[in-house]
Amino acid sequence: MYISEKVHNFQRGMRNGLPIAAGYFAVSFSLGIVMRNAGLTPLDGLIMSLLNNTSAGEAAAVGIIASNGSYLEMAASQLVINIRYFLMSAALTVCLDPDLSLAKRMIIGFDVTDEIFALLVNQKRPLSEYFAYGIAVITIPCWAAGTTLGIIFGDILPSSIVNALSIALYAMFIAVILPPCKKNHRLLLLVLVSMVLSFIFSLEPISAFISEGMKIIILTLLLSSIAALVWPVREEEGK
Repeated sequence: MYISEKVHNFQRGMRNGLPIAAGYFAVSFSLGIVMRNAGLTPLDGLIMSLLNNTSAGEAAAVGIIASNGSYLEMAASQLVINIRYFLMSAALTVCLDPDLSLAKRMIIGFDVTDEIFALLVNQKRPLSEYFAYGIAVITIPCWAAGTTLGIIFGDILPSSIVNALSIALYAMFIAVILPPCKKNHRLLLLVLVSMVLSFIFSLEPISAFISEGMKIIILTLLLSSIAALVWPVREEEGK
């Protein structure tokens, strides 16, 4: 591949990744407010977001940190919440050049998120590694900068605004699940059941001996297992 083509694909990746980066910044700023409330410093938030590019995973991690959870809870919760990225990365391998080295595949896989996977998998095959690098260069810094600035401004902004921004992240999650719930009544029922179970798990008799991290792990495994057993996806439907 000529240098000019590599540069072109890199620049194209940055352009295509810019809307995702803007969305990441808005979400991660709200996450930064939550981090600040959990006692994290701007440097903590910067390092955490540079190494972890998943909003659900980081939100769960911050909750575990705030509740003084164990490293085991942290590792188990991240595995359960982010396990879908294993499947996405595996599916993405068929789009890459077969001769691409393992190290370069790992670099591309590091920045695989729901939005970026959707963008990469729809590109012409074989997928240009430089296109993926361009996306990573614009999205990862915006995600990390958002959380860092959220923590910083959490100490500057009035408490009323900080409290409002603290729930913005959860409002984002609600906005993500509402559209598919309107089309899929099974998903709506599952969301309602998850809300009821989450409330039950928050009650004093239960929360007294189950930590925040274990609640996330138990509820995620329980709900996903129920959905798989009650509404299994047949092979022809999966295709």
